[in-house]
Amino acid sequence: MVRLKGAKEELLQGVTDRFQERIISTLLVLCKQWDIQQLDINNAFLHGFLDEEVYMNPPPGYKKAQPGQDLGSLKYFLGIEVSRSGSGIFLNQRKYILDLLRDQNMENCNAAPFPMSKGLRLNMDNGDLLGDPEVYRRLIGKLLYLNMSRPGISYVVQQISQFLGAPRKPHFDAALHVLRYLKGSLNFGLFYPTNSDFVLTGYNDADWGTCSDSGRSLTGYCVFLGNSLISWKTKKQKVVSKSSTEAEYRSMSHTADELIWLERLLAELDITIPTPLTLYCDNVSAIHIAENPCFHEKTKHMRGKSQKIDVHYIREQVQYGFIQLKHVRSVLQLADIMTKPLGSDQHRFLSSKIGLVNNAPIQEWPGISQLAHS
Repeated sequence: MVRLKGAKEELLQGVTDRFQERIISTLLVLCKQWDIQQLDINNAFLHGFLDEEVYMNPPPGYKKAQPGQDLGSLKYFLGIEVSRSGSGIFLNQRKYILDLLRDQNMENCNAAPFPMSKGLRLNMDNGDLLGDPEVYRRLIGKLLYLNMSRPGISYVVQQISQFLGAPRKPHFDAALHVLRYLKGSLNFGLFYPTNSDFVLTGYNDADWGTCSDSGRSLTGYCVFLGNSLISWKTKKQKVVSKSSTEAEYRSMSHTADELIWLERLLAELDITIPTPLTLYCDNVSAIHIAENPCFHEKTKHMRGKSQKIDVHYIREQVQYGFIQLKHVRSVLQLADIMTKPLGSDQHRFLSSKIGLVNNAPIQEWPGISQLAHS
């Protein structure tokens, strides 16, 4: 684990969650070409009082080391398998997926070629309520953690995580379909090449009115350092957009916020990023609104006090020359995978473009390795 010292540590404290810290750590290793070592620390911290006895079973393959002993190069950490070579770092959660399949008794299920059926729309009312919603909630929590190395499931996980309060059978069926997809893509993970350039680029997309219950649109983005995917998100927008152009414009502002935050963070870590940063969008009208002051009249309905800063943030960054906008064809819009269900061919194509690769297993795990071949 990479630990940041001094002012750099204070910068991250209280700002990044655990997910972002792991991504930033991988990014630092990539940029600085550092080595990653494992260290066994014989300490435990307990916040609060505990009345019961607690027993912990070591994971398969775990060997107890002497306190403070160097365990060598990092290979497995918190459900993530790490493989390092001269060409880069590969992150995979194969064992984590196998455990998920076994928990749901789906070791012998048929694999699916995509994580969500194209055209499927989930809502709050259709279908029977689940008798035990905790099963669904635990599964969604595990899928959210799995999204750390599998950005290709970001869209479907966002969709099914909306129904934790009152999950229904169609929601659970969609979650199980994700497991079927993962069964067929066990060895996929994120690859971070060592020869990435220090150039930040972003892709943003929006799916207009995708929410069946609220009519709100989805924002999806991918941010790359060179060829390495370092940030991605699928999130429902806070207000209803009146057009697809407005939805795309809001998505551009959200992505610009992430780009600027990453650029400032990297600057604090003594990594200089050339500007302007490039943001790719497939909506020509949204690009014109952000670049041309003459289009102000087209956005009067978006100038409410609570929306002005959020929506027009991208326009200001373009005027300052900090971000430049470029059009990309929809078929090459990498953020498409974050905002809608795709067919198997397009899903596979975009997955490869964002850095998901199929590598041989890093190591076999006693008792469950045969599941991968069933």
